[in-house]
Amino acid sequence: MNADFDIELKLLLEAVYLKYQHDFRHYALASLRRRMQQAMVRFECRTLSQLQDKVLHDPAVFPQMLRFFTVQVSEMFRDPAYFKALREHVVPVLRTYPSLKIWVAGCSNGEEVWSLAILLQEEELLERSIIYATDINPEALRTAEAGIYELDRIAQFSQNYRQAGGTASLSDYYSAAYNSAIFNQQLKRQIVFADHSLATDSVFSEVHLVSCRNVLIYFDRALQDRAIGLFHDALVHRGFLGIGPKESLRFSAHAHRFSEIPARQRIYQRI
Repeated sequence: MNADFDIELKLLLEAVYLKYQHDFRHYALASLRRRMQQAMVRFECRTLSQLQDKVLHDPAVFPQMLRFFTVQVSEMFRDPAYFKALREHVVPVLRTYPSLKIWVAGCSNGEEVWSLAILLQEEELLERSIIYATDINPEALRTAEAGIYELDRIAQFSQNYRQAGGTASLSDYYSAAYNSAIFNQQLKRQIVFADHSLATDSVFSEVHLVSCRNVLIYFDRALQDRAIGLFHDALVHRGFLGIGPKESLRFSAHAHRFSEIPARQRIYQRI
């Protein structure tokens, strides 16, 4: 990657921030480079400067660009051992609260949100819970809220569900139609979908569990620290934070504010 590309990338990120108030300036550079190259192909641009021109002057381009700035890859009950650890180590503590608030930060297309709703339903906690599902991508939020996924993904979802300690059959929670699985809209009554940026926005509620998985790996150290600080400030005393298997709080400025629970699934408790 040449130096000119990195100069153009910094200018593009600054332009996006000034024009749209979306701040990607502290996203991991290596990942952004790859995704901006993909965007250049998609929008038939020879340089990032040409792409910047389109982003600034064509209102239809930026909403499409959000899928290149953010990574929308997930699956239901992804990393089943994490969800099993939630059942075994976190749910018993959550039961002690009369009402619960849970924040899924960077919810992408919603697979994790629906997974948590099912888990809470099976643990008889959903009716007294509110799940806040947030992301910066409006298109992803619409997909998440619809709860409709390709039927050919369900076999993997079902396998994950069983390994995560599911107590029924995943098919109990969706109906199939037109090669799609439509998840039970009753689950959605306890979910609030909303736009929120970990780069620019503040804490909006006190919560008992934050699940932000496979998001921090796309941030640089400064933005990771900002996000983890938000999670700490949002959590009740002894509240829980779950992150991805390749993520850690070890080098964060806020590491001393959390203790890792014994499950070894990157679940931490606010001290």
